[in-house]
Amino acid sequence: MNRMLQYALGIIFSFCLMIVLLFTSVEAAVYWIPGYFQKEYAKYNVTEAVSMNMEDLLDVTDQMMAYLKGKRDNLHVPTTMGGVEREFFNAREIAHMEDVRGLFLGGIAMRRGCIMIMALCLTLLFLLKTKFKNTFPRAVLWGSGLFLLGSAATAFIISTDFNRYFILFHEMFFHNDLWMLDPSTDMLINIVPEGFFSDTVFLIGFIFFMSILFVIGICLFLIHKYGKNAD
Repeated sequence: MNRMLQYALGIIFSFCLMIVLLFTSVEAAVYWIPGYFQKEYAKYNVTEAVSMNMEDLLDVTDQMMAYLKGKRDNLHVPTTMGGVEREFFNAREIAHMEDVRGLFLGGIAMRRGCIMIMALCLTLLFLLKTKFKNTFPRAVLWGSGLFLLGSAATAFIISTDFNRYFILFHEMFFHNDLWMLDPSTDMLINIVPEGFFSDTVFLIGFIFFMSILFVIGICLFLIHKYGKNAD
């Protein structure tokens, strides 16, 4: 009975861990890598598309990313474009970014909830006084492996037609058409073109898959260290 409970708690733990790693991978890609936005802007000639110098464009980006994390109350960001001072974001873009911010903060809240569930799983195992040096890593290994296979299949499907699934993602998570921006009037679509999104999704996927492999590696190490018959 204890072994079954360990497996159940281990699989719940692993699925929560995968969700934590996924949202952390998103955060790592867009917040933790120095110079990422500057490199992407240079790659896609974004400064020319919006008639801005790189310094001003990066300042707008910093304000936008702070807003998404809840560290800024609004997206009224004055800047200089083509030698003219103006608000970077128009009303439609601001409304859309409010929706994006809701998703982002929702993801952060979900990650926090998953961390709490993980802590609860470990606490229950501790209170049960079970010796889980082998069983628990095996359960986490199974859960992580299943999540990895599912994620790999999803990534392969998306790679077959990124634009199609990019649109599908927006239709699923946004209940309006505010995400359908016009590059002639909406600057947001010009600073994050499709190529930027595909590069970022690839980077997030790479960080995520490497994180899962790291977890799997730790599980295999523990299983090997404590032996096949350890309980």
